[in-house]
Amino acid sequence: MKVDSKTSNDISFEDFRNQILHDYQIAVLSRECSILGRREVLTGKAKFGIFGDGKELPQLAMARSFEDGDFRSGYYRDQTFMMALDLLTPKAFFHGLYATTDVEKEPMSAGRQMGGHFTTHSLNADGTWKDLTAQKNSSADISPTAAQMPRLLGLAQASKIYRNVKGIDTTNFSKKGNEVAWGTIGNASTSEGHFFETINAAGVLQVPMVISVWDDKYGISVPAKHQTTKENISEILQGFQRDEHNKGYEIIKVNGWDYTALIHAYENAADIAREEHVPVLIHVKELTQPQGHSTSGSHERYKSEERLAWEVENDCNKRFREWILENNITTEDELLAIEKAAKKEVRTAKKEAWSEFLAPHKKAKKTLVSLLENAAQSSPNKTFISKIINDLIAIEEPSKKDLTSKARKTLRYLIGENSAPKNELLQWTENFIRDMQPRYSSHLYSEQSNNATSVKEIKPTYDPQPENVDGRVILRDNFDKLFEAHPEALIFGEDSGAIGDVNQGLEGLQKKYGELRVADTGIREATIIGQGIGLALRGLRPIAEIQYLDYILYGLQLLSDDLATLHYRTVGKQKAPLIVRTRGHRLEGIWHSGSQMGALIHLLRGMYILTPRNMTKAAGFYNTLMKSDEPGLIIESLNGYRLKEAIPNNLGELCTPIGVVETVKEGSDMTIVSYGSTLRIVLNVAQELKEVGIDVEVIDAQSLLPFDIQHDVLKSVQKTNRLLVIDEDVPGGCSAYLVQEIVEKQGAYQFLDSAPQTITAKAHRPAYATDGDYFSKPNAEDMFEKIYSIMHEVNPADFPKLR
Repeated sequence: MKVDSKTSNDISFEDFRNQILHDYQIAVLSRECSILGRREVLTGKAKFGIFGDGKELPQLAMARSFEDGDFRSGYYRDQTFMMALDLLTPKAFFHGLYATTDVEKEPMSAGRQMGGHFTTHSLNADGTWKDLTAQKNSSADISPTAAQMPRLLGLAQASKIYRNVKGIDTTNFSKKGNEVAWGTIGNASTSEGHFFETINAAGVLQVPMVISVWDDKYGISVPAKHQTTKENISEILQGFQRDEHNKGYEIIKVNGWDYTALIHAYENAADIAREEHVPVLIHVKELTQPQGHSTSGSHERYKSEERLAWEVENDCNKRFREWILENNITTEDELLAIEKAAKKEVRTAKKEAWSEFLAPHKKAKKTLVSLLENAAQSSPNKTFISKIINDLIAIEEPSKKDLTSKARKTLRYLIGENSAPKNELLQWTENFIRDMQPRYSSHLYSEQSNNATSVKEIKPTYDPQPENVDGRVILRDNFDKLFEAHPEALIFGEDSGAIGDVNQGLEGLQKKYGELRVADTGIREATIIGQGIGLALRGLRPIAEIQYLDYILYGLQLLSDDLATLHYRTVGKQKAPLIVRTRGHRLEGIWHSGSQMGALIHLLRGMYILTPRNMTKAAGFYNTLMKSDEPGLIIESLNGYRLKEAIPNNLGELCTPIGVVETVKEGSDMTIVSYGSTLRIVLNVAQELKEVGIDVEVIDAQSLLPFDIQHDVLKSVQKTNRLLVIDEDVPGGCSAYLVQEIVEKQGAYQFLDSAPQTITAKAHRPAYATDGDYFSKPNAEDMFEKIYSIMHEVNPADFPKLR
């Protein structure tokens, strides 16, 4: 349906009446989905339910002002809004509840997220962008409270960029920057830091953003008096209200049961944000939660009888119904007919969705029972297999787990047998797992031909007598080439603009490309990441700079829960090719020597994690990521900006391959794997070892996620028969990950003549100053002595004990 945002002042009474009755029909339809959805959970057909009942009316008003090209970044109670825009049907609602793995039936996540998490499809089947200006858009929801807010900032800022930066191809992405980003959040979640950081940042940036706070006075069981100062979020944000002298917010307060006031509030908010690029906060008060927070409990346990009675009387659907009748818009009989039809539609949708969910399972069950019966006939373990068959037959509504588990357990009773029925069962089981597993595991990374690991290496080339320059100059000049070639590229972070970042890797670029493309931000890492995610969702190519790796922990929740999971949780239907730039490793002190790689490689599966040893390699990684459409984290070596490097003559073109290691020194006695700043120490030690007759092979990991997809380390171990991994993460961190990748995944254990070993930093953060670094992180003597001791064990005659 094309939503008409006109009010009763602009259209005939008949059209106005039809609008209202259509809205009422959607409200009833959505409420019935919530009611039946809760019952489906309580009867065991679904695992969990969290619904939008009590929030129907303001969402209908928001939908009337939401236009093509706009984006939502919301809260898991916005089902009515999605239904009002024809982006969610009742049947799809129930498929989401049942976790149907067919994306055609469950378009929000193909069963990967619980119900109430909404998205629209931004990509074509080949991974290219759809025309986002010709559809209404919803960025993919996540559950962590308030985590939708930082992304909202970037979605709104994209309109500002498209409106004001010349030279960008806006096809598919923007029409003169007129798009509004709409955010929704529960009143209790406004207590989160992400909310306040976003509020502040949006006020500074002045972006077209409308935030709706659904206020029902509770956060699960905790009332507003424990959540919000003065129990009123709009009152405590009054300092953000714009005036004739100061930019800021427009703040609107409206009751959630007042239909006409809601329509006007959202029309006003849309006009202000769309035309003036001013952020707006709408505090929607006096909402209710008729069924409580979720299916995990009952609100009768914590709400007073008086509050429960008030909620019944002030339910927005009830008040809407009364208003319709009081204003003679229609009759009681017509409303009853609408309600009856809506309830029938939802019941039918629920029944059909459940039937469609079960159909392939029942078909597979029938096949499996036949295979099990055939296998049992010729097996001496027929009695045991028959029990499994009977148990499977007794399951009237089987799941994929039921089928797979029964098949695999049966194969245990067929060990040692060789019969056609067994082989048929084995083939069925393998095929079933092969077909089912991708439904839960695909699209962690792009599966398109232009994914980052497919970008070919372009080695740096040099003039006959290249100039040696500070590493920062290579980065600066490479960024210059990127910004010149890609008008849609922009970079932002603390001190990134006017001074060209704290290490001068962006020196002079703000003056050349303007304050919108090379921008300073406040000290607010979470919303720097959020800006990047939102901008990337709208087709721009942002580089979000986190000043030091230690500070990335402020943004880690968003990187992990939002960015790294985005492509996966949308089954490849959305992408955010954000590049995160930071610096770390081996400086001096607890807070500027970041090497938290173990945490990052485990929390950021779905991103690329790249650790270049110098700035030429770093420049190549930026170029590689710009050729692909996937998110990556590049960690520059903090102590490498002033080290001299030969400047390539193909900056902007050279590409460092992702997932490929580099052998930087060949040797025969031992394979040493390291990365980043520590690699330079390893190379120095390798030369010292040659003085005592030890020749090691040194390999730069370069890319931690993914690591060594060509298994080049294995080839080295086949030659040296020994392995040592050296890194400056804590014990059991990244070094343990690399050992598992090499020894277990690549199978290097077959070729080892000595136990694989690691050298790591101490378990604590590095202490301050040169001595602190020496005694906290692996030093040259640690490396020399460890390698020597391994060789002593191999050949004590040639390598007597050192100490």
